[in-house]
Amino acid sequence: MTEQQTAKNRVKIMDLTFRDGHQSLFATRMRTEDMIPIAEQMDQVGFFAIEVWGGATFDTMHRFLNEDPWERPKTLKRYIKKTPLSMLLRGQNLVGYRNYADDVVKAFVDAACKAGIDMFRVFDALNDFRNFDTSVKAIKANGKHFQGAISYSLTERKMGGEVFNIGYYLNKARILQDMGADSICIKDMAGLLAPYDAFELVKALKEALTVPLHLHSHYTSGMASMTCLKAIEAGIDIIDCCLAPFALRTSHPAVEPIVVALQGTPRDTGLDLKRLFKLGQYLEEIAPKYRHLLDDTKLAVVDTGVLIHQVPGGMLSNLVNQLRQMDALDRINEVFEQLPRVRKELGYPPLVTPTSQIVGTQTMNNVLFDSKNERYKMITDQTKDYCYGLYGKPPKPIDSELQKKALKGYPRGEEPISVRPADILEPELEEARAKARGLARTPEDEILVALYPVTGKRFLNWKYGKETPPSDVKPISLEEAKKREALVAKAKAGLVIEKPDKVVPPKGPNLQTFNVYVGDQYYRVEVEQVGGPPVFQAVAPAAQISRPSVEMEDRPTPEEMEDTPLIAPMPGMIIRYEVDVGDKVKAHDTIVIMEAMKMENALTSEVNGTVKGIFFKEGDAVRRGDVLAIIG
Repeated sequence: MTEQQTAKNRVKIMDLTFRDGHQSLFATRMRTEDMIPIAEQMDQVGFFAIEVWGGATFDTMHRFLNEDPWERPKTLKRYIKKTPLSMLLRGQNLVGYRNYADDVVKAFVDAACKAGIDMFRVFDALNDFRNFDTSVKAIKANGKHFQGAISYSLTERKMGGEVFNIGYYLNKARILQDMGADSICIKDMAGLLAPYDAFELVKALKEALTVPLHLHSHYTSGMASMTCLKAIEAGIDIIDCCLAPFALRTSHPAVEPIVVALQGTPRDTGLDLKRLFKLGQYLEEIAPKYRHLLDDTKLAVVDTGVLIHQVPGGMLSNLVNQLRQMDALDRINEVFEQLPRVRKELGYPPLVTPTSQIVGTQTMNNVLFDSKNERYKMITDQTKDYCYGLYGKPPKPIDSELQKKALKGYPRGEEPISVRPADILEPELEEARAKARGLARTPEDEILVALYPVTGKRFLNWKYGKETPPSDVKPISLEEAKKREALVAKAKAGLVIEKPDKVVPPKGPNLQTFNVYVGDQYYRVEVEQVGGPPVFQAVAPAAQISRPSVEMEDRPTPEEMEDTPLIAPMPGMIIRYEVDVGDKVKAHDTIVIMEAMKMENALTSEVNGTVKGIFFKEGDAVRRGDVLAIIG
């Protein structure tokens, strides 16, 4: 075989370490500063592309890391000069959780190209490719690589049935190729694609397509490495992997074993194992900064439950965290039991952002708030938007009774739409510019506010020094991270011996606060330097500690009120109040919009009356049980 033939047969590898790897394992918390030291070496490996942006990174960076999302691709582009930089784009959703107007979509794609993105993997949660129209035109106009992705899903344990069969995927792939896709990706977000199903699917797609075919399969179920090998046998052109420290679990296959497995075969990757090993060693060195985010409560690295409930890893962790905060983790099995029913009633949407959040949050609401006489008692705003058609057309029709209930009193109308969702959306960019006036200094700042009106403005206040960022968004040193790991180890081993009856937080300039997780319990721990080694003091279970806010002490409790309180049913963030103090309201009028699990919930009044008190403001975090307003 000639060198040219060998190169043509090679399996290409796209590396996801800098995006989906840490998104899947470490809640998308990897900082740019920890990517820079190996960025140049990553460029020398010979990857097909390196995914560095998109998905949840845009949200997480500005919300939790106090990093400007636009700076990451610009920075990495200075170090990664040969290998294309890739991003995951949610079609008309962009990097948010709803469909945005066409002017926002075009502005975002143009700005992303300018920031250094070379390749756009575009997907839609419902595989409704009408939601690709605007973004694909902008990608093509900028001369960038458009990779069309098909969200892989099942209704049964194996591929087939009346919905997700080979004919379904062939039809979707042909549409993408006709749209001008430079490559096509099978996006298996939950690790449900079985090895022999992959062989059959890839073989059929390769016979029907002329563009390269790419496989993206999460390791969640434990099948992904086997699935990749069978896909390679069937002729797949490109597969997704991560460096070993950021691989497996809910992430992706590790690249190093794949490289060795294919060495000496016609599909040899040609990648240098020693170079990959050195890159992995670096990730192991910085791991203490992120290891506390890894779910190590289970012995198993794989989640065989996903083969039954089909819940992707990111969606599962969101559900678990939300239920834990609501003291309802014991009801997780009820959520799993209800989820297939809710998904069927919503028309079998593939479970990927944002439909995974829509289905997951709605299922949790049903479990926690429904009564024997009423289902769908608390319907999220996003579920209502979905039933109206704002996310597109699901694979099967939505249950008519649910759709009717969701759209009762819906502000856009009670009849669902059948047109492309963005066709009914008014331009948004000018309104975002008005909201950002006085804060935004660049067009990218304005786009950030268009995508995230509440947290975007908060970030701009941090970015330009108008507000002091909280300590929990500031980076920590590797030394500090190692101290935290030592503290967690002590707590798990039962070596934290001082636990006073009365909590008296230590004071001093070197005070640091950590949350220490021990199984399903977690503790807030104060660490203070007192002339010698750090002293660790477990002060109390975190759930028993009130937030140290004078304002909180002044807020009433439900027991102190004669009037009717509106109480937060779950932890979340205030998006906006729809009323002011003194306003007259009727029962079922919306009082406040609260975000929980990235979904918005409209909380309504139970009575007719007057708003006598409002106790939070836009952007405030609230706990379950907090009094949000009083109606009298």
